[in-house]
Amino acid sequence: MKTNSGNYFEDFRLGQKLVHATPRTLTEGDAALYTALYGSRFALQSADTFAKSLGYKRAPLDDLLVFHTVFGKTVPDISLNAVANLGYAEGRFLKPVYPGATLSAVSEVIGLKENSNRQTGVVTVRTEGFDETGDKVLSYVRWVMVRKRDPNAPVAEPHVPKLETAVDPGKISVAPGINFESFDVGASGSPHLWDDYVVGEKIDHVDGITVEEAEHMMATRLYQNTARVHFNQFAESKGRFGRRLIYGGHVISLARAISFNGLGNAVAILGINGGRHVNPLFAGDTVFAWSQVLDKQHVAGRKDCGLLRLRLVATKNLPCTEFPDKNAEGQYPENVVLDFDYWALLPCRL
Repeated sequence: MKTNSGNYFEDFRLGQKLVHATPRTLTEGDAALYTALYGSRFALQSADTFAKSLGYKRAPLDDLLVFHTVFGKTVPDISLNAVANLGYAEGRFLKPVYPGATLSAVSEVIGLKENSNRQTGVVTVRTEGFDETGDKVLSYVRWVMVRKRDPNAPVAEPHVPKLETAVDPGKISVAPGINFESFDVGASGSPHLWDDYVVGEKIDHVDGITVEEAEHMMATRLYQNTARVHFNQFAESKGRFGRRLIYGGHVISLARAISFNGLGNAVAILGINGGRHVNPLFAGDTVFAWSQVLDKQHVAGRKDCGLLRLRLVATKNLPCTEFPDKNAEGQYPENVVLDFDYWALLPCRL
């Protein structure tokens, strides 16, 4: 047997280390294709001149392009036989990544819990992404529901790890040499800086983007994500939904790109506090998004930049004029597809 059928729930062990294939060199072409797929307009990732004016070597790769690439490495070992990716926590972007970097990934199994139906179980992993120098560029936790090969197979004792509810903003830093004192709001496309946002305020990002079949499949292939639920219509026609699912990361990137209208100076993602893919998305659906400011913090030791803790909610086929949200029982309406909590970096008014 020379082909890889992926790991099933009973194949995982607590403390297991998984070194993922294949290293991936990201180029200017990848950055251009990412922009073509999502239309992101954040100035830092769009223009070398803008990035250099702030002290970056050049325009860095979009943080989510880095995230999806590292995530894609893990799929053949962790989620090839997944039912659903359930959530994220403790995500940290540790240094800017530039075109020419080669990314690789390693994961550790930190939690296992069989579901009561004995057909599936939840696997929790901590994944770390590294560049070609061995520097860690990204770390995050995710948990995923994975099928069992044999419902009667014995499994390990359940262990659910205790995770932080949010990344400590005091542990978030900006790369050495970066300075936002000369930040050009004319070039960035938004006059609103860190000081202008108020905890609790909600922002309807107004714009909508319709997902096309070719785009979501091209995006998933870009990240070398081999999950069958995104590609194999022959198999998925017999599955739960009868058609291919849109990769959850595709939704995150679409919502982040849409958020430019209202958060145009949220130039980088530095932490992922949590996230849920609430309902499925399919080709032909139109994605809208809204954000809520959950917290504000200065970057430790800095006066030129600060952090906003943002809750990004994406919907399908429903504009966000009334900010659709979960009810008192914690249930989401069927139009909500994403609830994503992250720390964003913004320049301050000096």
